[in-house]
Amino acid sequence: GGVHIGVIAPYSFRSLSPTAQDILKYLVDLGISTVELQNTAVEEFAGAPQLPRFPRTPRQQLSPEQRAAMRQAEEQLWQWRLSVPTDKFRALRKLYNDAGVTIHAFKFQLRPDMTDDQFAYVFNVAKALGATHVTMELSLDPAVTQAIGKQAEKHQVPVAYHNHTQVKPDSWDTALSQSRYNGINLDVGHYLVATGESPVPFIEKHHQRIHSIHLKDRKSPARGGDNVPWGQGDTPLREILQLMKRNRYSFPANIEVEYPIPEGSDALKEVAKCLQFCRQALA
Repeated sequence: GGVHIGVIAPYSFRSLSPTAQDILKYLVDLGISTVELQNTAVEEFAGAPQLPRFPRTPRQQLSPEQRAAMRQAEEQLWQWRLSVPTDKFRALRKLYNDAGVTIHAFKFQLRPDMTDDQFAYVFNVAKALGATHVTMELSLDPAVTQAIGKQAEKHQVPVAYHNHTQVKPDSWDTALSQSRYNGINLDVGHYLVATGESPVPFIEKHHQRIHSIHLKDRKSPARGGDNVPWGQGDTPLREILQLMKRNRYSFPANIEVEYPIPEGSDALKEVAKCLQFCRQALA
């Protein structure tokens, strides 16, 4: 129906191999032709050094030795980032494009204390991949979105801010007013739980500043807010997809599998179910 259905990866395939090459195989097998790629897969493809892996523990609870090892690894990673040729990222773009897949967004958590060279790295990678925007988590600190919006404008690559359940309907207003290169990466399931409201009016109001959305189904706050298989929650996914079809919105809607994978299934099968849900909703 003219609606671009993509996926965020490797997150939605997290029970499977997370390499860029394997992600491409999953996409081709599923018939998905556009993707938001997280920096882990992109940089691993280009030969980035691996960060140390620790148990899933808040950083402040790591031991002093573990924190020191993490800091050293992050410094080495940035040294690599500032020396790697962009040809490696263009090669990834060609690999995907030759298979019929577009990388429409590059996910990287920007920070306002990054240097000009570090910002240039992120935006140059996005350009090399052919991405139309960078995605990152929304900060409610105006100084953060001011600094990042300024860099986005300098490099002529929009930054779309992604929400969890920290938002209200006006949470993006400051960022949007600061720069035309500040935009929205709307997670419709998190929005429902955060506000108790349908995302449809928000999408209608802000569609010109939305660069992509994340699709997931969650129960309403009154029913506990759980992530559930699509069709079992309260997120108006069909209405959202029909709105996009009716109004011919050009931004992609990305499948994000966040509910627990059922026993006997895997991430690939669940993404396929979500894709079929979209097809039926748009029929």
